[in-house]
Amino acid sequence: MNNKVGVFVISPGIEEPEGHGLSANHQNHQEAVDLSVGRGKSNKETMKRQEELNSHSVYQNFIEKEAGNPAKQVDFSVEKKPEREKWGRKADFLLSIIGFAVDLANVWRFPYLCYKNGGGAFLIPYALMQVLGAVPLLYMELLLGQYHQQGAISLWKIVPVFKGIGWTIVTISYLVSFYYNTIIAWSLYYFFSSFTAHLPWTSCNNKWNTCHCWTGETNATNSTTAFKEGCFNISNPDINRTAMVHPTKEYFERGMLKVHSSSGIGDLGIPAWDVTLCLLLAYIIIYFSIFKSVKTSGKVVYVTAVMPYVILLILLIRGLLLDGATEGLLYFIRPNLKRLHDPNVWVDAASQVFYSVGAGFGVHLAMASYNKFHNNCFFDCIVTAVVNGFTSLFSGCTVFVFLGYMSVTMGKSMETVASDGPSLVFEVYPQAIATLPGSTFWSLLFFFMLIMLGMDSSMGGLEAVATGVIDEFGDHLKKYKWHRELFMLVTVAGSFLAALPTVTQGGFFVFSLLDEFAAGTALLLVVFFEAIAIGWFYGLEAFVQDAKLMLGFSPGIYWRICWKFISPIFIMAIVIASGVTYSSLEVTLAQRTVVYPQWGNILGWMFVVGAFLWVPGYATYAVFIKFRHISSWKQRLAVVISPEHEHESIISGLEPSRYQLHHWLSLGYKATAETHLVPTSKDAEVKEQMMATVTDEDAV
Repeated sequence: MNNKVGVFVISPGIEEPEGHGLSANHQNHQEAVDLSVGRGKSNKETMKRQEELNSHSVYQNFIEKEAGNPAKQVDFSVEKKPEREKWGRKADFLLSIIGFAVDLANVWRFPYLCYKNGGGAFLIPYALMQVLGAVPLLYMELLLGQYHQQGAISLWKIVPVFKGIGWTIVTISYLVSFYYNTIIAWSLYYFFSSFTAHLPWTSCNNKWNTCHCWTGETNATNSTTAFKEGCFNISNPDINRTAMVHPTKEYFERGMLKVHSSSGIGDLGIPAWDVTLCLLLAYIIIYFSIFKSVKTSGKVVYVTAVMPYVILLILLIRGLLLDGATEGLLYFIRPNLKRLHDPNVWVDAASQVFYSVGAGFGVHLAMASYNKFHNNCFFDCIVTAVVNGFTSLFSGCTVFVFLGYMSVTMGKSMETVASDGPSLVFEVYPQAIATLPGSTFWSLLFFFMLIMLGMDSSMGGLEAVATGVIDEFGDHLKKYKWHRELFMLVTVAGSFLAALPTVTQGGFFVFSLLDEFAAGTALLLVVFFEAIAIGWFYGLEAFVQDAKLMLGFSPGIYWRICWKFISPIFIMAIVIASGVTYSSLEVTLAQRTVVYPQWGNILGWMFVVGAFLWVPGYATYAVFIKFRHISSWKQRLAVVISPEHEHESIISGLEPSRYQLHHWLSLGYKATAETHLVPTSKDAEVKEQMMATVTDEDAV
């Protein structure tokens, strides 16, 4: 038997699903033809046989014909294409996407927004936004990644003009790593600082403390134990509480960040050596967790994804035994329905659920691309959404029992003890934990949980970058034996160097700038165009057909309406509302509020514009440079908005479906295994010719 599988004639309009191949015998050739035209088998039989054909992996460049020729003979080589690596177990994938979706934002931002926006009333817009916006987009990304088996860049061969979306996604994920890993470094710093009998943030007699430091002990007015030594004036025992600062806040700002030595973002100073070492350790852990393959990270998530729930449960049980726990829980769940009239409540709910689920970062695309083709990603989507919502509520309960305890012991109202962002995690939590018996143990437990939460999301973000770039340039990179290990080393090292400004004396201002702009408007815009590209340009007929081939059933009408109408409208509403309510960035510290200069805000918007420029930039490149060899503007425009496997057919003269009104109005009701091109009599004739000219055994 020679090294050729066979020779037969193919049609310019016949489509073979991505990742599927033809077998090495005549029967499988004929079955591949039958499958391509949707003939002779039920959906279940077709799906089963298609999976068998896929195992041979000899399908390469299925449509190879010259422009204008109705058909051409194609040689199929037996040389196999390397199979894409897969997850070791389904649980590896599921825990990975859950670990990415459930991150530090669930621990600090959701509880704060719930407190800020009417308690239990906030759950109403939160639930609506999750059902109508974030979850449909999550489902869409899982389907895209799993079907095309490609990262965030390469899969856009389905709509070449939108390939810039993939580059923007990779850029945003990389930008986020510059500051997100800094939070892990802070957690490591606190974790190591907890190995002591007396936690360093519990007293005012440290070198970083000021005369404004006060532990909050109301019965210590005539004692120096509650204040920094030498600062308390015995002749003036009346203390102005509003001017005093708790030692946990001074430890965070002055002891670790050293932000008191900087006047703003224009005065960064030098990196703090101790925090820099923690940052380096964080990157080393991340590298050795993901450098090899998804099978490596898939084992790590068994610890990083599960451990936070164990620790949260322990902390919740301990917190429920404290005074004030009931008051804290009631404050968390008690609804203030009047707040629903404020549009900012709805914007906060939308932004929180969107960022929490994680659509748009390319992580779900990358991780789903390593799934088996017929994996039920619909189940994965629902489980991830439910677990993500449950974790937000669970962590909210844990936070507010401690806030209730602090409110009672410190004699403050709930409004004055709840904070946002890092201040909640690195000031309020340590303050609460320090008052517990065995505080060292609880502190180690809590900050270990933060490290686990951060590691999950950080590994997912860098995996999205690696998968996107390696898939796009695989032909060049895969020539080298250690291509992934070396690429991950360069990627992680580059991110570490870019993160160094965040651990300088003025690093908190850099951190806040990146947190505000790196994954803000640009991310919303890119997901908006992602929904438009799939729901309108690629088309629901094709997308639903892809999903049906994988899952064995078509996505319901609810999902299709969300993809085509509701989700894009929802995202654009957030973008507009965010733009209307935008104000100059500022950071509030213990003794001052720092307003960013105009150039600082311009720098932030440059991150937004720079990341998003890939979308119009690549679209311009595709239309005027990449496909400039197509002289007809009608054909060229059709090519840039059509999948690559249809390009030659369009050039041959077949009318593309994207020039038909039905394509734009379709909700995917008629999705079949047929080609996406409008059938013509010529195409039907060529199909018959193809099926009639498959060679006999002597051609094998």
